[in-house]
Amino acid sequence: MECKEIETILLDALSLEEVKVTQEGTHYKIVAVGECFDGMGRVKQQQTIYGPLMAHITSGELHAITINAFMPTQWKREKVFNM
Repeated sequence: MECKEIETILLDALSLEEVKVTQEGTHYKIVAVGECFDGMGRVKQQQTIYGPLMAHITSGELHAITINAFMPTQWKREKVFNM
């Protein structure tokens, strides 16, 4: 599955300000940024991302996914410290 395709699915399904998907072999890394994660714990954030992708996961088209979800303010801090 193409990274841009995953990004489009997530942007269409969720109120995200930013989403970036990278791939290394069969492993995908998703970074999602949005106010929709406000008040959610890490597990709920991941479930929110998994939801729109579930058909692709159960079909085996997608597996080995790492998800990093951030509120916009968290993402600004993360970029400063890790870039």
